[in-house]
Amino acid sequence: MSKNESDIRKKSPVQIRNKKASFEYYFVDTFTAGIVLTGTEIKSIRQGKASLVDTFCYIHRGEMWVKGMNISPYFYGSFSNHEAKRDRKLLLTRRELHKLEEATKQVGFTIVPTLVFIDNNGRAKVDIALARGKKEFDKRQTLKEKEDRREMDRAIKRF
Repeated sequence: MSKNESDIRKKSPVQIRNKKASFEYYFVDTFTAGIVLTGTEIKSIRQGKASLVDTFCYIHRGEMWVKGMNISPYFYGSFSNHEAKRDRKLLLTRRELHKLEEATKQVGFTIVPTLVFIDNNGRAKVDIALARGKKEFDKRQTLKEKEDRREMDRAIKRF
């Protein structure tokens, strides 16, 4: 990810994160994908009414799909409002799709969405990561490191 891309993510008015994913998985590689949405879905995302809890991506017939992404119905939408939890298509290049498909054939690898943001052109984008699952002792180690960082920050703040 270049400096320009990270600046876009930081300046984005909407940043919906999957915090649980970084605790459950090691991220091997990350990609940015466009997402196919309907009119009321993008309006709900711009209001921050989306969730990435328990979401994952899968490849079906050469296309990447995200499953379990919850986008709340738009408050001002009428009869044409969208379904909250439906599979949504992700837009990636053929080379990226092939790389992800080969990697997920290996045991222990999966694809998880980590962030939904709005780019400079007003389009919704999804950061996805090729991830390997953590074992129980790895999760304990992560919690211990997090607690150690907190303790160091508290000690520095006191002095």
